[in-house]
Amino acid sequence: MIFTSLLPFKPICNFSSYHLPCGEILNPLTVKKFFKILGWTLLTFVVLLFAAGSIFIYKVKNGFPVSYETEKPEISIPAEKPAILLFSKTTGFRHGESIDASKPIITDLASRNGWFVYATEEGGVFNSEQLAQFEVVIFDNSTGRVLDDEQQIALEKYVENGGTLMGIHGAGDDSHHWEWYEKNLLGAKFSHHPLNPQFQKAQVSLQDTTFSRGLSKSFEGLDEWYVFFNQPQDATIIYSIDGDKILPSGNMLWMTDKNFGMGKNHPVAWYKSVGKGKTFYTSMGHSKEVWANPDFASLIEQAIKWGVKR
Repeated sequence: MIFTSLLPFKPICNFSSYHLPCGEILNPLTVKKFFKILGWTLLTFVVLLFAAGSIFIYKVKNGFPVSYETEKPEISIPAEKPAILLFSKTTGFRHGESIDASKPIITDLASRNGWFVYATEEGGVFNSEQLAQFEVVIFDNSTGRVLDDEQQIALEKYVENGGTLMGIHGAGDDSHHWEWYEKNLLGAKFSHHPLNPQFQKAQVSLQDTTFSRGLSKSFEGLDEWYVFFNQPQDATIIYSIDGDKILPSGNMLWMTDKNFGMGKNHPVAWYKSVGKGKTFYTSMGHSKEVWANPDFASLIEQAIKWGVKR
């Protein structure tokens, strides 16, 4: 203090971002003010971090804000062809490669069977008037909340009045936040998919004769096998795998809120009756390689045929 008082300037002592004259460092009021500011800064940071985490967890459970398309599209459907609505909008995880691979294959199936396919990622078509023109609606790896409340109700009535709803792979995860959808398309609650290894080989075995025409009794599949908390309720199983021969945990044993096994009978495709209509779901279809498997393509073809009323 004696020496610094003789200098023509006060030397600055650098304490992080606080530049204080050395002569004031030991001033109790200055030190108190410094730690008070530091304390409030840390508290604010902790509060904001907690708030952000809470909001994120809430949104994961209840859905992120999305936009909805409400304008009705102009569609010209040939009167002589059964119409298929291929819907691949995503607001959750996007299986882009699988969606891209599915479209030419379903288009080819439509060409061979005399169907008309209308492919879209906009929800404006989900109104009672236009849905009535379609024999089958396919949620092609559609994830997240993709329809507004009125559009959801329109689809529910469409199925209950005799329409067919199909879901492929990601259409069965837990991102949709729609009770009717989970109950009537799936009949089961999604738990998870394995992470390590994410993709596993399994023998896919036919269980139901309704779809037996044109289908293999058994084939090898390499896929991301979805695990559900329960067996599909009020459903008829089409294909299943041996759950004892895969690693359903995917080495995620540190997660305690998951179901790490559906048992030996692990369903991967099934159908349900809903009112006058019906639903079909397969948890297969994660990647473009799955679509390249002719046995999987045959399953989708037979499911559409089953859904078409004429």
